[in-house]
Amino acid sequence: MRKFIGFVVAMGLVVSALPLLVGAEVERSARHSFNVEIISEGLNRPWGLAFLPDGRMLISERPGRLLLLDPERNERWEVEGTPEVAATNQGGLLDVALHPEFESNGWVYLSYAKAGDGGYTTAVGRGQLQDARLSGFQELFVATPYASGGRHFGSRLVFDEQGYLFISTGDRGLRDNAQALDSHHGKIIRLTDDGQIPADNPFLDHAEALPGIYSYGHRNPQGMILHPDTGDVWLNEHGPRGGDEINRVQAGLNFGWPKVTHGREYHGPSIGPSEMEGMEPPLHHWTPSIAPSGMAYYQGERFPDWQGNIFVGALAGRHLARLTVDGTEIVDEEQLLADRQWRVRDVRAGPDGYIYLLVDATDAPLVRLTPADQ
Repeated sequence: MRKFIGFVVAMGLVVSALPLLVGAEVERSARHSFNVEIISEGLNRPWGLAFLPDGRMLISERPGRLLLLDPERNERWEVEGTPEVAATNQGGLLDVALHPEFESNGWVYLSYAKAGDGGYTTAVGRGQLQDARLSGFQELFVATPYASGGRHFGSRLVFDEQGYLFISTGDRGLRDNAQALDSHHGKIIRLTDDGQIPADNPFLDHAEALPGIYSYGHRNPQGMILHPDTGDVWLNEHGPRGGDEINRVQAGLNFGWPKVTHGREYHGPSIGPSEMEGMEPPLHHWTPSIAPSGMAYYQGERFPDWQGNIFVGALAGRHLARLTVDGTEIVDEEQLLADRQWRVRDVRAGPDGYIYLLVDATDAPLVRLTPADQ
């Protein structure tokens, strides 16, 4: 059995003590002043965050640990029963998401890099959370083909209002595969909650297409949300040298990579045009690149002037981007926390109305933003 972290408590669980509040400092933005609170430290390359109904949190760490954190009791546990992951370069344990009916069924979903014949790939599975263990973990999806190298695994997980599971996959550095419908690389995958193919997926009648594909022409999507007003899935994805994008996912659409992009090769030359008939243009793009990762739509009560805004973590840009949205148009953008130089890996709007950030580092904090002007 995998060792838990720290010391043994009376219930027999092994936990570690956490600082309830390491520090808080006030930052100012165009619409709100806010406190920056460090509520946990010592995370190792954290990647994804999910809030449990009882106030605890699940945090994935890319090297392979899934943590169960209780900020109120000042404790955390390492969850057992997780899959073996390939912690190689950008790969490892990636996103974590709860089933829409988690309170009744306990299902927790994980995306992760997996080793196999030919290299590595992106996989998704689920287990039932019981105490600090995922029971009966089952693999639901394995992207094909496997590929060498450690780049562009994706991978975020989102459930829509009908209970379908959306999975983002990267192109694995094999850019032309993003246009190939017989490859899972560079795609958005849509499955039922138990890994089956929905009867209305767009490519079921296409002889060469893999049936789970919902949209294609993506490079490396690492942020994905369900827009609560429209029910659409929105995502952000890494461009090359520039050309990071926000896209609204729709069935069967081609989002262009690598045939169209606002970015350039890392060594300078153009890759292709920025527009082409039959390929969906982005709602927003960043050139130069900020390397977008986690993404959150804010509709809480704590920050009323941020309602309807989208927040995006920037890895290379080392800030938190706040985007003002009018329908599907990004009309304004503000950089928050730029002076901290944090590589913001994930952003989540908590059920308490606060905003939570995971920082990409080997000794990383869990950050909470709370209002300072109320």
